[in-house]
Amino acid sequence: MRFLTQRRRFKDLSEQEVLALAISSEEDDARIYRSYAEILRAEYPDSAKIFEGMALEEDGHRAALIDAHAKRFGEVIPLIRREHVAGYYARRPVWLVENLGIERIREEAEAMERDAERFYLNAAKHSTDAATRKLLGDLAAAEAGHQHKAGELAAEHLDKGALESEDAHSKRQFLLTWVQPGLAGLMDGSVSTLAPIFAVAFATQNTWTTFLVGLAASVGAGISMGFTEAASDDGELSGRGSPWKRGVASGVMTTLGGLGHALPYLITDFWTATSIALIVVFIELWAIVWIQNKFMDTPFLRATFQVVLGGALVFAAGAIIGGG
Repeated sequence: MRFLTQRRRFKDLSEQEVLALAISSEEDDARIYRSYAEILRAEYPDSAKIFEGMALEEDGHRAALIDAHAKRFGEVIPLIRREHVAGYYARRPVWLVENLGIERIREEAEAMERDAERFYLNAAKHSTDAATRKLLGDLAAAEAGHQHKAGELAAEHLDKGALESEDAHSKRQFLLTWVQPGLAGLMDGSVSTLAPIFAVAFATQNTWTTFLVGLAASVGAGISMGFTEAASDDGELSGRGSPWKRGVASGVMTTLGGLGHALPYLITDFWTATSIALIVVFIELWAIVWIQNKFMDTPFLRATFQVVLGGALVFAAGAIIGGG
């Protein structure tokens, strides 16, 4: 609470402080755009050029603001930043955005420009001082100019072929890093746990014991699949992306795949729990078929035959073993 009480309200800032705040904000945004350019340079060189150009635009606005400050208030610029002002628009740390893909970075850049323009326009409306109102209006116009310049840079550096190439690469990276390991985990968790869970279910007809076995099998398989995926390939040569991302995708989906038909055994009535578990298995298998067809371009009938037949055989094995 001490930090919050020491933040200034925007309406309490002097004209000099507003100008200083604009200068620091322009400097921060230029750094963010350069960070985006560096993140994208290796895989998306055309988009990296866009962010480099936007950073140069921010540098130009900052230089103009510094000149204006020097003429009106002198060379010493007060130290005031976004975090010092209550209600001022915030910027997400680069590390929160860089792992979310090129489309997310583009969206974040667009939001940055819109937020800045909207803030200055609203601030100008609430200002009673003519000079301050003009200053805020000029800043809003500068931010609107950023959006126009971003469009010009995109047209200059991203032709249709380059944009399609980057989008295709982004889609492929998403598939390799998240979808493929997650699908493998879901298949393993859903299918491989069928035999032990239903074997215990039919052997004991004890729902709590069945749930505990299913929970242990699901969590154990998830941990095993996660570590195996992360350790199998560092992604440097294969281009499959971060090993820990793939490990998380595989491990979490493996666990969820097994828990889906283990959780119904929290119901005390055996046949009710088993009936619901079978319905869940049916949904899981069709979800796998849908993902294979949508993301992996596997023909629907082939995916159905492989998944449903495999799941049926594993379930039959568990039921026969447990029933025997």
